[in-house]
Amino acid sequence: MAIEIERKFLLASDAWQALVTHTERMAQAYLTRQDATQHCSVRVRIAGEVATLNIKSADKGRARQEFEYPIPLADAEALMALAGGAVIDKLRHYVPWGELTWEIDEFHGANAGLVVAEIELPAVDAPFEHPAWLGREVTNELRYYNSALAEHPYTAWSATA
Repeated sequence: MAIEIERKFLLASDAWQALVTHTERMAQAYLTRQDATQHCSVRVRIAGEVATLNIKSADKGRARQEFEYPIPLADAEALMALAGGAVIDKLRHYVPWGELTWEIDEFHGANAGLVVAEIELPAVDAPFEHPAWLGREVTNELRYYNSALAEHPYTAWSATA
C-alpha cells in the first residue's frame, strides 16, 4: 500500500518564481463527489501527454493512502468527460529546496487566483526547510484539497469563509 505524506501551504511572496526548474500544465477531474460519506477520491489527471488514474483515501491530514496507475490518454479524456465539467486546470511549478522539491500549483479557471505549495515528505514528522516565501499552512483545511476545489471553486468562496 502506498502512503502519500504531504504538507500544503499558501505563499507569502512570489520569490519562489525565480527558483522554478520546470513547469507542467495539468488538468484533472474527480469521478467521485466530495462529501462526508466518501472514503476515497477517484481522480483522472492529464499532465502533458501522460494520463493517470488516482485513488486517494479521504483522510484529513498529512498522510493518506494513495494508488496511482498510468492509463491511455484517450481513456483519460473520456473519463474527464464523465466528470461533468468540474475540471481542475493548473500549472505545476517545481522548485528544488534543500533535499526536497516543492510543487507549487497555480490554479486557473474557476480556481484562478489560488496558489498552493505542497511538499511530499518521507515521514509524517520529517523535518524540512521552510523557505521565506512560504505562508500559512493549510494541510488540514479540506477546502484546499483539489477534490474540494472541483466541487467548491476558489472564485466562489466568500470573503469571510
